[in-house]
Amino acid sequence: MIESVLQVSGLKTSLDTPRGELRAVDGVDIELRKGECFALVGESGSGKSMTALSLMRLLPETGRIADGRVLLRGPDLLAGQDLLALPEAAMRAVRGRRVAMIFQEPATALNPVLTVGRQVTEVLERHTQLAGEAVRKRALELLDAVGIPDAGRRCEEYPFQLSGGLKQRVMIACALAAEPEILIADEPTTALDVTIQAQILDLLAKLQAEREMAILLITHDLGIVARMAQRVAVMYAGEIVEVAERDAFFAAPQHPYAQKLFEALPAPQKRGAELSVIAGQVPPLTAPFAGCRFVERCDLAFKRCHEELPRLIAIPADVMAGRLVRCHLREQGPAPAPRHVPPMATEGTVIAAERSPAIVSVESLKVHFPIRKGVFKRTVGQVRAVDGVSLTIRQGRTLALVGESGCGKTTAGKALLRLILPTEGRVVFAGRDLSSLSRRALRESRGAMQIIFQDPYASLNPRMRTADILAEGMRSLGVGRDEKDRARRMAQLLAQVGLPLEALQRYPHEFSGGQRQRIAIARALAVEPKLIVCDEPTSALDVSVQAQILNLLKSLQERLGIAYLFITHNISIVEYLAHEVAVMYLGRIVEHGAADEVLANPKHPYTEALLSAVPAVPAAPGVDGQREIIRLSGELPSPAQPPPGCHFHPRCPKAMSECAQAYPAAVALERGRTVSCVLYRASKAASSS
Repeated sequence: MIESVLQVSGLKTSLDTPRGELRAVDGVDIELRKGECFALVGESGSGKSMTALSLMRLLPETGRIADGRVLLRGPDLLAGQDLLALPEAAMRAVRGRRVAMIFQEPATALNPVLTVGRQVTEVLERHTQLAGEAVRKRALELLDAVGIPDAGRRCEEYPFQLSGGLKQRVMIACALAAEPEILIADEPTTALDVTIQAQILDLLAKLQAEREMAILLITHDLGIVARMAQRVAVMYAGEIVEVAERDAFFAAPQHPYAQKLFEALPAPQKRGAELSVIAGQVPPLTAPFAGCRFVERCDLAFKRCHEELPRLIAIPADVMAGRLVRCHLREQGPAPAPRHVPPMATEGTVIAAERSPAIVSVESLKVHFPIRKGVFKRTVGQVRAVDGVSLTIRQGRTLALVGESGCGKTTAGKALLRLILPTEGRVVFAGRDLSSLSRRALRESRGAMQIIFQDPYASLNPRMRTADILAEGMRSLGVGRDEKDRARRMAQLLAQVGLPLEALQRYPHEFSGGQRQRIAIARALAVEPKLIVCDEPTSALDVSVQAQILNLLKSLQERLGIAYLFITHNISIVEYLAHEVAVMYLGRIVEHGAADEVLANPKHPYTEALLSAVPAVPAAPGVDGQREIIRLSGELPSPAQPPPGCHFHPRCPKAMSECAQAYPAAVALERGRTVSCVLYRASKAASSS
């Protein structure tokens, strides 16, 4: 039997709030085993991060551990050491030395006034016997071990000088400096691109295997769970509702909440249908519960679920050995495995797209930002954020724009709407060249072009009620005959996005993240647009809320014929929603075509690497759905100094000497597909001869 290194029993953590005591963690039991990755999954607010902070005793001022035991075992502590009983001075010796943590946001977790090297040496000086030059040498070894290039130079830099991926690697180096037995990783790749995410996950798996560490992985991404974990626990409203081995969990989730999470995931086989959503909200954790906490949102609930608290029980079946579920239904036996639905046929999507009229044509769009230095702020260079993008968006269709952070996706979307002035190029909207329009004429066209920003909390005015937010654009652009007509339209808009009428009198902070994003969508719809630029509109949302937003966008497109430019890094959303996809790298489109063709058979080496790095949820029992990962070397180059020739060639596993000579022109392939790569120019020339 695998040795247990941490046992959590009956852990309860409370927070003092104006509404009373909030039971954020309410009786959690967890066992971590040596060399194992144990994943804790669930929606925001389920208590995952609070559980991790409780184990480390790093609670906020309003938090306190009300009950429970956290036994840390070791070779010299067979009975275990209760971390909750230790004085704070003794606990400081445990943190970092025996139990370490990688926090969700490296930019805020790292000290901005200390160099990278100093932050690593601090841990070594506190928890090891090293001193003097040996400390610096070990810090360099650690930075090199986590894959930071030129560790000697980076050691003297500050966190703000590093990319997100490098900052996360520094955090990992700090966490692993004292060779802890347990590593708690709280959403360690949330803010990273899929290529960097793949590198971080590979690194964690490699270091875990070398050191036989136990990892508690906290995430909402089931693809990462499928790739990393050996066992899984699902958390809801402060409780563990299911525990299972990874393969058994993905083959047949048992708790209705876990089943709903899988049903809400976008996938190509769901393309023609609505995604399943979890109705309602997580119940408030300030009131006592008489029955199951999921009962108000469960489609399978019956009378007993309302009246009796379910226990975490083992399913009475040999094949389900080791699985625990908190559900009355499972007392009679396991739920059947979900029926595998093959991907829907998508033949004819390109033909349908060609029949649809173009609403926007972008030709050689460039956005260059000047780099100014010196007392007189002379221009010494240019940041080529967008460097010659051409694309077409058709009525009632969705074009997905994908790529790593910093590739220019958001800048291209804003330049298309002239929220940023392009340096060069043309944007023709509904037959009119926007660059030739006067300020007044452009203002009149604003109603037909709208944007949904990534963060609804930042994009909604916190001092304005929903009614004022919706009415502002209508008044400005003259939509509606009078205030009465606009009030009627606002009621219709709320009904369209699934919000009650009383929401008009509430402020943004009174809504959940998903509800705020619905208000942002209603604001965009208020002025009757023909095109909406969706800039990562679901990146900050849980799976169930994401499903609601995607269903809404899809239904609005079908009913109103709205065109979307959907900027995202989530490939599963592209598979479900997009008709076409354009892949962007360092300011340029490297591949473009029908979404089903590009995703199923990528041509450009960058597209291949990007798709291979996406963690995939198994499509069917026994099928991992994962491509062989193509590991890219180095970081994304600076758009201020792009490499000569093909911008991707320094990182490309298929690069040739020719790639560094000149940027390859777009080569037209079958069915309107294009790719900018010398491999296809060479193959095309060979086939023609």
